[in-house]
Amino acid sequence: MSVDDFHTAYDTVLAKWPAGTTALDLRSPYGTTRVLAHGPQDAEPLVLLPGGGAGATVWCALAAELGDRYRVYAVDPPGDAGRGVAGDRPLARPADLTAWLTSVLDGLGLDRTNLGGHSYGAWQALGHALHDPGRIGRLVLLDPTRCFAGLRPGYLLRALPMLARPSAERVRAFLAWECEGAAVDEDWQRQFALGAAELPRPKPVIGRRPGPAALRALDVPTLVLLAGRSRAHHLGKVAAGARALPDVRLATLPGSSHHSLPAAGAGEVGALLREFLGGGAAPAQAALGSSL
Repeated sequence: MSVDDFHTAYDTVLAKWPAGTTALDLRSPYGTTRVLAHGPQDAEPLVLLPGGGAGATVWCALAAELGDRYRVYAVDPPGDAGRGVAGDRPLARPADLTAWLTSVLDGLGLDRTNLGGHSYGAWQALGHALHDPGRIGRLVLLDPTRCFAGLRPGYLLRALPMLARPSAERVRAFLAWECEGAAVDEDWQRQFALGAAELPRPKPVIGRRPGPAALRALDVPTLVLLAGRSRAHHLGKVAAGARALPDVRLATLPGSSHHSLPAAGAGEVGALLREFLGGGAAPAQAALGSSL
């Protein structure tokens, strides 16, 4: 296996994106950010941040669901497993992530946008909304990690061999354990596994979890969408923490796991996002059910 194998796997998933998708390269001191753009250019924007190592291509199915109504921008952070390229200035602190994402929004010409993220990308999205709430119309957090609760110790123990000595086989085994039969695109799984095994990746930026006071001060409508079968964290603790937000809507997808979002279940996710971004009725909090 090689870096070329990863790029081939990435391009295989990219080929599944809807017709009319374009790729943009945005430069900043932090490097080059690849952005996949789909949807009418004059439509309401939605910027999406992937989980660590997932790459912009992971939003393929959701872009197809939303691209008739929104201008979807899927971001490849510089230095992560994708087509972004690290620059001279590393992303080393939360302030760097804020400055980098600001440069991305500036490069896209977005004075105000909806912002979403999955997993680690959700933590980045929440952090940016806390930093610059006036620039964010609505916030979408898909099974967010380190936003409202910590990771389960069992999840971290399972991930440790993959993190300590990454290989495609270990990554695939970890995905199989966490997804536990949930449908996940095979080509994207190959991309994710090869990215972890073949690409040099910087140490992820880890900042503090936002406190309740900071969350209560965030005046941005927020949708927190949880994976009902997530092994990453305890759903009840995440939901309890999220309720500190003054304008939060909670929903769950019972059949989804942490890593099967957002690559799977795009139809259900897309319907919830259309309802939320369009200002419709809130998804029922009762949908979280007895798992809490």
